[in-house]
Amino acid sequence: MEGLFSAVGFLALLAIIFVFASIKIVRQGYNYTIEHFGRYTRTAEPGLQIIVPFFYRVGRKVNMMEQVLDIPGQEIITKDNAMISTDGVVFFSVLDAAKAAYEVSDLYNAILNLVTTNLRTVMGSMDLDETLSKRDEINARLLAVVDDATTPWGVKITRVEVKDIRPPMDIVEAMARQMKAEREKRASILEAEGARASQILHAEGQKQGQVLQAEGRREAAFMDAEAREREAQAEAKATQMVSDAIAGGNAQAINYFIAQDYVKTIGEFARSPNAKTILFPVEATQLIGTLGGIGELAREALGGDRSGTSGDGDPRRRRPFDQE
Repeated sequence: MEGLFSAVGFLALLAIIFVFASIKIVRQGYNYTIEHFGRYTRTAEPGLQIIVPFFYRVGRKVNMMEQVLDIPGQEIITKDNAMISTDGVVFFSVLDAAKAAYEVSDLYNAILNLVTTNLRTVMGSMDLDETLSKRDEINARLLAVVDDATTPWGVKITRVEVKDIRPPMDIVEAMARQMKAEREKRASILEAEGARASQILHAEGQKQGQVLQAEGRREAAFMDAEAREREAQAEAKATQMVSDAIAGGNAQAINYFIAQDYVKTIGEFARSPNAKTILFPVEATQLIGTLGGIGELAREALGGDRSGTSGDGDPRRRRPFDQE
């Protein structure tokens, strides 16, 4: 009996071990490959999985989540023979666990070396200025090349990013001098454009001022010409009136011209800076009489009395230039 109980206990223990060995729990985010005597048979997805122990076993545990792989820094020679240092990162995810496990020996090392070599190829075909200014183009080219190369491995490359590009120190100093020169050039151009605009505005102001002055002089000339024209018309009208009076037999009309020149000459004597004393060759009463004759002539021209008497009814007094 004791031997029978021992055999049953042993079988029960084997059954328990067999059950526990056949139960496999796959964690979320992972896929397990199941092998039958070393040959891949299927892929176990997350959850509870039952396999036949001793005949089947878990081959590889593949991470199906998106992963990040750092690209170590490396020296690259650009197209224009400039030495630069660069590094980056790669984002990828496994789409097919069986291919990732059995199509490539070391997936991480393979992706790292693939990105490194293609990074050298892409950046080595560009000038230094292009490598510094066209990071998006570098990333796009690397993504296209690496993603196409890793497709047989069941891997999807989602992003390739160049983190840092470090030129040599002498090139950095030269770039700093170039940037400073460019900024000084732009500042000089802006100052020159400002001075040019200021001069243009100043010239425009002077031009407008001269135009306004010219217009003012033109208006003044027009007014002066109009005044001279009116003065000439008045003088012509007065001359016509005197001529008509002379033609009518009025002797006082002659006195008008003589008195006008007489008064003008006396005025010139008075305005002379060298004249201290003025001696009149005639009596003052004669000058007054002459002026009176001009007044009578004006009254006659305006329609006054033509009878030969003055405004107060007295007979005319003889003027210095009247005829006998």
